[in-house]
Amino acid sequence: MAKSVEVLNMCSIHAPGLDSRLKEHFHVHRVLALDLPPEAKMSRALIAGGVGASAQLMAQLPKLEIVSTVGVGYNHVDVAYAAKHGIVVTNTPDVLSDDVADLTIALILMTSRKLLLGDRLIRAGGWKTKDPIFSTSITGKRVGILGLGRIGLAIAKRTVAMGMSVSYHNRNQIDAPYRYLESPACLAAESDFLVVAASAQPSSHHIINRDVLKALGPTGILINVARGSLVDEDALVAMLQNDEIAGAGLDVFEREPQVPAPLFSMENVVLTPHVGSDTVETRKAMVDLAVDNIIAHFAGQPLPSEVPESRTAHNR
Repeated sequence: MAKSVEVLNMCSIHAPGLDSRLKEHFHVHRVLALDLPPEAKMSRALIAGGVGASAQLMAQLPKLEIVSTVGVGYNHVDVAYAAKHGIVVTNTPDVLSDDVADLTIALILMTSRKLLLGDRLIRAGGWKTKDPIFSTSITGKRVGILGLGRIGLAIAKRTVAMGMSVSYHNRNQIDAPYRYLESPACLAAESDFLVVAASAQPSSHHIINRDVLKALGPTGILINVARGSLVDEDALVAMLQNDEIAGAGLDVFEREPQVPAPLFSMENVVLTPHVGSDTVETRKAMVDLAVDNIIAHFAGQPLPSEVPESRTAHNR
């Protein structure tokens, strides 16, 4: 691969090794500000992370051919604009499914078994004076998965192995050995744990609203490992405060990195800072796939992971 190909790296998430891997093959511009310097505007490829790739950004890049985003979600990329201007869009699916599924199980266990409360009790020296911490067994409980894609299926596999039953809701029913329910509210009503694993789309904004949380009920726990925009955070906070749901395990938030302050004092809520894919192994795999997509594009080879909307647009 000729290093004369210029690549703009705007990935703001922590992706160790990305710059060095890119520099093995390309001439790299590392910029995070949306006001691009002139030398970066001639880039033919864009690596996108948390900053994303808006129409405004892509319009500054007249030679842009491909946007390679480091992550499975690509709602921060204007795919419609890219397709209209012949720009290919890729993401990094599959490689992070296991780690996100593992974190989901951790959040289920931490919320149901009140593990953080026990940890704080011991650190405060209160074990001998405190009443026992009674928690909830997960064996035999019902898990509802909103979004039975790659990550959802990995979650389902793990929960079944732990003696739990699985139901799901997607926009369309798929061939899977799990019970399909026709709406998020129906899914919540039949769940002890409602797991959000769907992709973020305009149509899914606040898909977990007050009505869905009300259906989950006072013994139900919400787990969100997808995107914060899928949950009406104000409604969630209010219902937790009023004991209308039993608890929540949240890895993502609607206004990241801001987290609603009332959640900090809630003993029935577990908070993690969007760490679903934050393992050394997965971040390396994400970096490799993101760079492999760009290498394949400029070599005229099939792309390992072009997003479906981009693939459809270019096959018309």
